[in-house]
Amino acid sequence: MRCPFCRHSDSRVVDSREVDDGQVIRRRRSCSKCSRRFTTVEEAVLAVVKRSGVTEPFSRDKVITGVRRACQGRPVDEDQLQLLAQKVEETIRATGSAEIPSHEVGLAILGPLRELDGVAYLRFASVYRAFSSVEDFEKEIADLRAAMAGEAKTDDD
Repeated sequence: MRCPFCRHSDSRVVDSREVDDGQVIRRRRSCSKCSRRFTTVEEAVLAVVKRSGVTEPFSRDKVITGVRRACQGRPVDEDQLQLLAQKVEETIRATGSAEIPSHEVGLAILGPLRELDGVAYLRFASVYRAFSSVEDFEKEIADLRAAMAGEAKTDDD
């Protein structure tokens, strides 16, 4: 790591701390030539590969923007959207892969959104899975009802 003051290429780490639940490492360094201290921040970059082949960094804001549209008019607040985006990022990072297809991001959104709001889930799924008929909606609604009934039985036990 080059010193930002004297440009010397050797520095030693004085202190390291994890930030953002271990997603970022903040290191305090000392230059071996000029003895000045500086801070570096290391973050594992998570890239999303689009269908077109273009790669871009993962963005929680993009997840929130997409889900917010599906939640329009629903009783879902901003904190719930932030939490959902965090869950999605954690799910994606847990795969251990530095690059993930955009399709996988959509799949990671569906689970937490289904738990958050059934109507928003159907809206998002209809666009994401490109529903083309009423039967597609009916099948998804039946699956959603079955899942909710299964959760209700688990809660009653």
